Amino acid sequence: MSFPRLALGVLLACSIPLASGAEQLTAKSPDRWVGSWMVAPQAVSLNPAAPGFNRAPTLDGVTVRQIVLPTLSGKALRLRISNRFGTQALRIGGVTVAASAHGAAVRRDTLHEVTFDGGDALSIPAGQALLSDAVALPVVAGKAMTVSFWMPDRIAPTTWHKIASQVNFIAAHGNFSKDASGAAFQRRFTAYLWLDGMDVEVGPSEHSAALVTIGDSITDGMRSTLNANRRWPDNLARRLRAAGMHHLAVLNAGISGNRLLHDSPCYGPSLLQRFSRDALGQPGVRAVILLVGINDINFGFVPPHPGLDCDVPHVKVTAAELIAGYEDLIAQAHAKGVAIYGGTITPASLPASREAIRQAVNAWMHSSGAFDGVIDFDAALRDPAHPARLLPRFDSGDHVHPSDAGYAAMAAAVPIRFLRLAAPSAVGLAEQTR
Repeated sequence: MSFPRLALGVLLACSIPLASGAEQLTAKSPDRWVGSWMVAPQAVSLNPAAPGFNRAPTLDGVTVRQIVLPTLSGKALRLRISNRFGTQALRIGGVTVAASAHGAAVRRDTLHEVTFDGGDALSIPAGQALLSDAVALPVVAGKAMTVSFWMPDRIAPTTWHKIASQVNFIAAHGNFSKDASGAAFQRRFTAYLWLDGMDVEVGPSEHSAALVTIGDSITDGMRSTLNANRRWPDNLARRLRAAGMHHLAVLNAGISGNRLLHDSPCYGPSLLQRFSRDALGQPGVRAVILLVGINDINFGFVPPHPGLDCDVPHVKVTAAELIAGYEDLIAQAHAKGVAIYGGTITPASLPASREAIRQAVNAWMHSSGAFDGVIDFDAALRDPAHPARLLPRFDSGDHVHPSDAGYAAMAAAVPIRFLRLAAPSAVGLAEQTR
């Protein structure tokens, strides 16, 4: 099997509007920026028939405080704020960042204002994203950081990441972005609003890089323990650090409900549509782990219903159509010099006709050689006595999403040899797996 030669890009360290798709930024210094944390942005449904869990909290002169877990250390950071699904400019009155303490509290000695082209306030046009100026605050992998937005206007958010598996906070009326105690932050929610990335600055000799994990709710960590960071990419990041691979970030671009082939009013653009931005557009990306397909197989069999129908289009797909979608993503990744590893579709107690599609796709992954490597998540999670089902201790209870133990088993199933970085050289990830 041959692997593409992978190059590390260098990225601009000042605030700049981002175009859609893979953002190409030019170098301004010998240091580089690499993604350390991310979520994939989604549109908030504005349909009045949407249930409460599909609606973001309305804000009016409040401060929003959100907690993130970096996976790569760096000597400085920058934030990415997205108004991708906005219909009008997004105005933020001020932004701060600090090391987290507990709950909504932060460490006062680390509290920094974040600027954008040298200013405290910012306005992001509809459909755009913005990078902050560099913040001279060291970041430590595995240590939580807290980002606060002062939102002076009344606004119904239109861009979010719905499933955070993390409690975030809203303070009652006023600008509490510089408050360290967190006492004012009494309102809670479990999504990410507008914040979709934190990059870190690394030295030219460090050869740090990013691995992007992308897929659906299984990558997003659905039904994992709240506030515990037990999604399988979180577990993988801890495993890599324990193995001494401190130069590799693990970024999570999963969206719950996402499909490979079709868009959804609730579950984001199809992975085919968002791959160039959410995976290949991440700073320092060298490899991608792809796990998607179960929703494509299932949603075509869900009957339509009135009101907000998140499962449209109700299209039944074939294994051949899914394989063609995978081949498209593989070609996109290789064209950018990025290695891509396929994850086999995990058991979901499917009826026989749908199980046959899952088995056909997984068999193709193993036999085709199309991916740069295959990660057998199916084998890691299935019940040997009933291979179409999750092993009971790996089942969160809905027979589709893993438990915390199941997510840990998924991380353990990733071959370290796929991801080994040679610290003394800048040789690409994939070349280390020959």
